[in-house]
Amino acid sequence: MTAVGNGAQTAGRPTRLPRSARRKQLLAAAQEVFVAQGYHAAAMDDIAERAGVSKPVLYQHFPGKMELYLALLDTHCDAIVANVQGAMSSTSDNKERVSAAVRAYFDFVDHESEAFRLVFESDLRNDPAVRQRVERVEQGCIAAITDTIISDTGVSRSHAELLASGLVGAAETAAQFWLAGGRQVPKAEAEALVAALSWRGIASFPLQGESA
Repeated sequence: MTAVGNGAQTAGRPTRLPRSARRKQLLAAAQEVFVAQGYHAAAMDDIAERAGVSKPVLYQHFPGKMELYLALLDTHCDAIVANVQGAMSSTSDNKERVSAAVRAYFDFVDHESEAFRLVFESDLRNDPAVRQRVERVEQGCIAAITDTIISDTGVSRSHAELLASGLVGAAETAAQFWLAGGRQVPKAEAEALVAALSWRGIASFPLQGESA
């Protein structure tokens, strides 16, 4: 197993990394191990070896395996929510917003790190702390789209939330199905297909000030 680089060597001894850099290095190593093995099969020994550090160094930063896992989840959960929020604020063209939201999910599952497996395919989904974070992703993405729908169409919050949940569910499910199926459809084409399906439904709701 190849270790994640742990800094330059000085006179035969490793350079001491700043705490923030060491933490980033340990998280990167942990992510590779968790993605490859799952939470239950992964061991702190594996993560320390992958990072090229001793177990005491690993424990200086994270008291246990769960804390490492949750730190990774927080990072990636925040990222996907931020990407969907960015899709909503990137343009005033609602058709483009839908496309950008769908693209955010496809980009997430298609990233070489495979970090999406920690969020959408975790073998810890029944753990309360993990479940809370996964639900936060769904709720955060739905909230971002809901606010845009309300702002543009004036429909009630309950109606907007239902519409937003449909878009989020379609994008997430389709992106994972596309990846699991071996990317048989080119990515850009797959995104366009899902976005077109979603847009046909949402576009039927007139903007505020327009007649139905």
